[in-house]
Amino acid sequence: MTSNLSEKATVKEIMATVLARDLVDGEWVEVGANLPVPRAGVLLAHLTRGPNMTVMIAMTKANVQSEPVIEEFELITDQRAMRWAEAYYIHNDLVENMKFRRKGVFFAGALQIDPYGNSNLIGIGSDYKKLKFRGPGAIGVCNATVMNSRFHLVLNSHDKRILVPKCDFISAFGWGSGGDDARTKIGLPGGGPKYVVTPLCVMDFEEGSKRMRLKSVHPGVSVEDVVTNTGFEIIIPQTVPQTEAPSKEELQVLRERIDVRGALRH
Repeated sequence: MTSNLSEKATVKEIMATVLARDLVDGEWVEVGANLPVPRAGVLLAHLTRGPNMTVMIAMTKANVQSEPVIEEFELITDQRAMRWAEAYYIHNDLVENMKFRRKGVFFAGALQIDPYGNSNLIGIGSDYKKLKFRGPGAIGVCNATVMNSRFHLVLNSHDKRILVPKCDFISAFGWGSGGDDARTKIGLPGGGPKYVVTPLCVMDFEEGSKRMRLKSVHPGVSVEDVVTNTGFEIIIPQTVPQTEAPSKEELQVLRERIDVRGALRH
């Protein structure tokens, strides 16, 4: 199968590559809801430099190193994924295997994110009985963002409705009200959010305050674009680099093995 590698990387391909480059061989990595960008990032890391990663796809502990094309699934419980499986986990088995998450990485979306990476998937509105908009709920995000060594927040859009001064509800605890002891002082074992990856930029959290900080801007995006579309003040370093695009090898793997339908190019 041949793809047009002369086309520049899209924003979603860049976002997936950012996630891939954070992953380390040997880690337990959960694709979660099988969202296109995190899924592509996990598989890119696994296929290019992480042969010993434990990759969870559609409830399976997958081994796809030799798969020429990795078929996409909309549901995480799709049993067709068992063709790749070294193991298949029902929900109770996953609970028993929490120990693996100590060296794990998770990915989550959000309806709202505040300056300290606390996020909301519950809904929008001041009264939980009369929400203006109902989200999917906390689902498995509460325990996954606590038990894993770190997690990344991934957004499909970057605007003031999502990046807000205060979340209406919190379904995944980030860095609380700030401080590098925000999680340990209340007994949370996980390492907390590391990156917020959006179509405009990558943001991380300042070491001491744990307030959101601009790490890089994607090609064609300015610092002012990020500031204008964020609903709170973020920390801006003196120098903000451009997000590194995928290499030719990474782009080829993305387009010819992982994202053959072009979900990241739409």
